[in-house]
Parts: sequence; structure tokens; C-alpha cells
Amino acid sequence: MAQVQAQGQNVNGGGANANQFGTTSLYVGDLEANVTDSQLYDLFNQMGQVVSVRVCRDLSTRRSLGYGYVNFSNAQEAARALEMLNFTPLNGKPIRVMYSHRDPSLRKSGAGNIFIKNLDKAIDHKALHDTFSAFGNILSCKVATDLNGQSKGYGFVQFDNEESAQKAIEKLNGMLLNDKQVYVGHFLRKQERDTEINKSKFTNVYVKNLSESTTEEDLQKSFGEYGTITSAVVMRDGDGKSKCFGFVNFENSDDAARAVEALNGKKFDDKEWYVGKAQKKSERELELKHQFEQNMKEAADKFQGANLYIKNLDDSIDDEKLKQLFSPFGSITSCKVMRDPSGISRGSGFVAFSTPEEASRALLEMNGKMVVSKPLYVALAQRKEDRRARLQVCLLQCR
Repeated sequence: MAQVQAQGQNVNGGGANANQFGTTSLYVGDLEANVTDSQLYDLFNQMGQVVSVRVCRDLSTRRSLGYGYVNFSNAQEAARALEMLNFTPLNGKPIRVMYSHRDPSLRKSGAGNIFIKNLDKAIDHKALHDTFSAFGNILSCKVATDLNGQSKGYGFVQFDNEESAQKAIEKLNGMLLNDKQVYVGHFLRKQERDTEINKSKFTNVYVKNLSESTTEEDLQKSFGEYGTITSAVVMRDGDGKSKCFGFVNFENSDDAARAVEALNGKKFDDKEWYVGKAQKKSERELELKHQFEQNMKEAADKFQGANLYIKNLDDSIDDEKLKQLFSPFGSITSCKVMRDPSGISRGSGFVAFSTPEEASRALLEMNGKMVVSKPLYVALAQRKEDRRARLQVCLLQCR
């Protein structure tokens, strides 16, 4: 554990509490590239009866992706394995163990996720985990490292609830860990960080969804409560008819920010105003581009590891039969047999599950299974650009 100093006193955190999720499935990350399924089995089987293990691998190169899954026969043995084996070196590299959740909403929501920076380089994953486990149950804990395994001086801890995260922030932000003052705060995703950065000082405010009868004087009156206004204009067409949007410019940026905070979403003449920072066309286009890219990424991430590709299907297998084959392994969100323009099966299809864990179980059980006298080929589905990139890497290595 890192030594925590507060006002001249040492504050030592207690031991980690076992997560009470009642799950039998563990995620094992930070695996050394050469770790095999059998090595994982031998290590975890010491803690109880292991039902299955899998090191996840690239479909093209068969190289380890650096993580895997271990399933126990009961939750108590899984809990013991997490407690005893987290950060245990395997092939010289400490592994990271956490529960594999069927419902990933908590992990993806970011609730309870905190960011720590200015860490002493001697603090590793385990020391960070031990220090923060005093404040609640930890889902995940990681110190960022470079290619040589050296700490970059920052890390992340995710608790199973927001209260524990808040408590850790209040107690440790600004404290000394190994004689270095650390920053501890809520973790912000890149898009949220960009939004914070973009909240730069502004004085010009954009307002839309105005009533056609709203005048400059009305804007002056509504916005004038928040500070001195240098101009207010309602935009009009060539005939003088309101375009139902306008601009208000403040003398002081703080007043502009307060006006946005107070008036955005308020109703005037049965119209709900949108009030925000006025943007240049280039800024609007950039924001829309970022929003589109983020939405696309979130959509892709949502199904990452949960979408299976199946080939060597018999011609008699349709969407409904494919769904029946895979439904025992979890909740299916979509299921499709690919067909040519004439409606004849191409012998391949896709099945998407609600979680990667369900897809993992289906892959283990169904790959190679005989269905209507044909062995199925089942693998994780890949995006086109990912397949192309992996193929290029493979071609380069084969030269």
C-alpha cells in the first residue's frame, strides 16, 4: 500500500472487501503475451473448481489480446480467486482480476470512476488498489504504464458506487502518497474533457425557438437580469419576419454563462428556448463531427465482443433457426442469416448478444458443433477496418 500522509499523520486504508456480486465469472486482464489457457487454468484451479478458461485472441494472427475469462462453479470460489490472485505475477507480469459482469451498464456508465495523477513511480496496481480499497468495493484498478511497464504517474480506480468514489476524493485529493501530493477527482471521458475545455470564456449568446412576436426589447428584458448587455438582435428575413432565433452579447463573460445556465430550457410564450454559447460555423461543424464520431464509437463499443460471426451454415438454417441454436447462451439482440439478392443463403450470418460474456460462452460451446451434418465456424465479428488492419499486419509478418 502507498503511504498516505494527511496533516502530518499516516492514514492507512483497510484491506479490500470482497465484491458481493454473486458471480462466478472473472475477467483477467494485463496478461503477458505468451500466457496460455492451461496456465490460467492451473493458476485459478488452486482456488476452486474451474469450469472453463479462455485467453482471448486475435482471429487472424491468434496472438493474445492481453485478457481472458475464468469461470468457476460457485461464487465463493470466484470471490476467493479475485481476493488471492489479483496482481499475482504470471510469466513475470502482474495480472488484473475483476468480476465479469453480465450487465455492463455500471462499468460503462462511469459512475464511481476516479482519476489519480502525480503518482509516485513506485506505486503499482496493487499498491493503488490497497490504498483505495479502504473506501469501498473496487471494480477495477489500474496504473497507466508505458511499453516498458513503467508507471506514467497516473491511474484509474472504479468503485461499485458513486458514494465510495466521492469519499475517496474527499479524503485523498491533495494528500501525500509516498511524499508526493496527488490529485484525485472524478474521471471524465475524452468527450467530456473536450467539453470542459471548450467551455472557454464567451460573451455572445445564441438563443433559438423564439416566438415570432419576440422582439429585441424582449431579449433585453429577459437577459438583462443577468448583466450588462451590449447588443441584442432577433434575426429576420428580407420581409422583416422573425427567423425565431437571435443573439445577445454581454459585456462580461461570467454574466453570459449565468444567463445560459438560467434561461436554457425555460418557456416563453409557450416556446421552450434553447440558450447556449454562440458558435462560429467551423465550431458547430467540428462539434457535430465529434458528436457523430462519438455516437458511432459508442455504437461499435456497445457490441464489441458481443457480436458473433457464423459460417458453414446449412442452407436450411434461417434467422429463426439460428436464433434457436444460440438463444440458450443469453439474450440475443439481433440475428441474421446473410443471403444473396435472390434470397439464397450465403452460408454465413451474425448473432449479437446483450453482453460479451454471453457471446463468449456461445463461442466456446458452438464453434465446431455439428449442425445438420456441418461443423459450425464461430468467431467474434470484426469491423471491416479492423479486419483490413489485421490482414495488413499478417501480410507484413509473413514476408
